[in-house]
Amino acid sequence: MRRKISWGLALSALGLAAVAAGPIEAQEAAPPPACAAPVAPTGELAPWTTPFQLKAAETETSTSRARLPIGQAASLTLLRTPDVRYPLRPEKPGGSVSYGGLVLLDVHEAGTYRVALDSAAWIDLVRDEQAVKSTAHGHGPNCTGIRKMVDYPLTPGPYILQISANGQPQMTVLLARLP
Repeated sequence: MRRKISWGLALSALGLAAVAAGPIEAQEAAPPPACAAPVAPTGELAPWTTPFQLKAAETETSTSRARLPIGQAASLTLLRTPDVRYPLRPEKPGGSVSYGGLVLLDVHEAGTYRVALDSAAWIDLVRDEQAVKSTAHGHGPNCTGIRKMVDYPLTPGPYILQISANGQPQMTVLLARLP
């Protein structure tokens, strides 16, 4: 008898799951439209289309040669993850076949700053050996090539952008001050 009740409950649960699946699927967002052609971003993201070449640093002491100016995009060459010595262990470090690196950011004016990436790499912003808390996360405008955006409230001073868990050795990154 116990077996009959268990099977009955199991079948009822499966029936409820099947009924519930329909409305849930209907509520899921539609995929973004296919891009017929790339679209140039505007406003503070406009520099995205003209990146300069930059090589990521492997240690905190070598970041002086890996500076990303505010309002400029960089085509960033990354290092194999095992070769990078992060000031703080990244929340998502990636594996031995991923890529990462360090970039120095010099902030001169307090405000909200956006880091834009063309990949789903993990980023941490570090100052004085502590991670800066982000205030917003999002996707870039459709068809611009910007995949990920993260906002941070920053005060004047140097910061280290830690990039980890990237699948490719090259990526585009932009630091923009928001109005």
